[in-house]
Amino acid sequence: MTTSYVLQNLQFVTGELVDIVVKNGQIEQIATAGQGQAQQKYDYSGCYVSSGWIDLHVHANNRLHPYGDDIDEIGVRQGVTTIVDAGSCGADNVSDILPVAATFKTDLLAFLNISTIGLQRIDELSNLEWLDKQALLDTIKVHCDKIVGLKVRMSQSVVKDSGLKPLETARQFADETKLPLMVHIGSGPPDINSILQLLDQGDIITHFLNGKANNLFDLHGKPLPSLLAAIQRGVLLDVGHGSASFSFKVAEEAKRHGIAPFSISSDIYRDNRKNGPVYSLAHVASKFLLLGYSLEQIIDAVTVQPAKAIHQPELGQLKAGRPADLTLFEVVAAKQTLTDSDGETRTAKQMINTIGVVKNGELIT
Repeated sequence: MTTSYVLQNLQFVTGELVDIVVKNGQIEQIATAGQGQAQQKYDYSGCYVSSGWIDLHVHANNRLHPYGDDIDEIGVRQGVTTIVDAGSCGADNVSDILPVAATFKTDLLAFLNISTIGLQRIDELSNLEWLDKQALLDTIKVHCDKIVGLKVRMSQSVVKDSGLKPLETARQFADETKLPLMVHIGSGPPDINSILQLLDQGDIITHFLNGKANNLFDLHGKPLPSLLAAIQRGVLLDVGHGSASFSFKVAEEAKRHGIAPFSISSDIYRDNRKNGPVYSLAHVASKFLLLGYSLEQIIDAVTVQPAKAIHQPELGQLKAGRPADLTLFEVVAAKQTLTDSDGETRTAKQMINTIGVVKNGELIT
C-alpha cells in the first residue's frame, strides 16, 4: 500500500499553485507547484484544493424518514469530509448514529436536539415533558467528543402551543453546558423578534435566508433591527438550504445589505439530495457564486468559519504537520438552471464541482 504520494499542480483559492505531499496520513509538505516529490504522483492541474469541507447542517440518521440519509453519501462521496447532524437525534436516539460513525469514512459530529425524541416526530417541542434536562446532560457526558451544540427548531409546526418556552429552556441548557445553540427559524408564531432576543454570542441561526413570512427581513428587503442587533452581539448566520428554507429573493436582498452567511450548509437528506433542490453542498455553494460572492468567501464558509463555530478550528487548517483532510474541487463554465426552495430559478454561468477528498490520508475520488 502506498503511504506517500504527491498531489501536483493544485491551486488555492488565493491563486497560489502548489504540490501537496501526503505521507502516513499527514500533510508532509506544501511545496511550490512542480517541487513536491513522492513515488506516487497525481496530477490535478486546473483543480482547487482546500481544507476538508464541513457541512454544518445535515440529517444523517438513516433510520429516520424523511429526515435521514447515509453518512458517506452526504459526506466524502460529495466532497465533504466532516458533517454535523443538526438535531436529528435527542437523548433517546443519538446512539443510532454516534457509535456507528466510526465505521464510515466521513467524520460525524452532532447538534443534540433538546427534545429527547429528536425527529422521531416533527412536533418534537410540542410536549414540554420531552425537554428532559438530566437526560440531555447524561447524553452530552457520554458523547462529549462528538456533540458540538444543541439544536432547537422554533417554528409553529414544531412547537405547537409551547410558544417560546422550548427556546427559553434551550437557553438554560446552553448556558449550563457551555454549548452553542443552533436555532431553526421558520413560520411563526413564535415571532422572529422574540426568538432573536434570546440568542447570544456564538449561537447560530439556521435557515436565515428562508422566504417565509416570519423571516429576518422586512417587506422592503431590509434586515430587521433585531437581526442587526443579534449580529452585533455575535450571533452567527447559517444557510441551511433544505427543501423549504432558501429563497433567492431574500438572499439577493441580504447580499445587497451586506448580510452574509458565516456558514454555507445544505440541510441535506435523502429526498432533497436525490430530487433537489439541494443535491449537494457544492450545488448549494454554486448558488452563492451566482449571487456574487467570491470563491474565497464561499470556501471560507464551508471550511474555516464552520470549524470556528463548533470550536474545532483545526478542522479548517491546511498546513504541513496536520492530518491530510482535504477537498479537491473545480469551477467550471456551465449554463445551469438553479432552483430555490420556493421554486424560483436563476441561471448560473459557473458551477462548483467536487472531484475528491483526502481523508485520513486516503485519496477518495
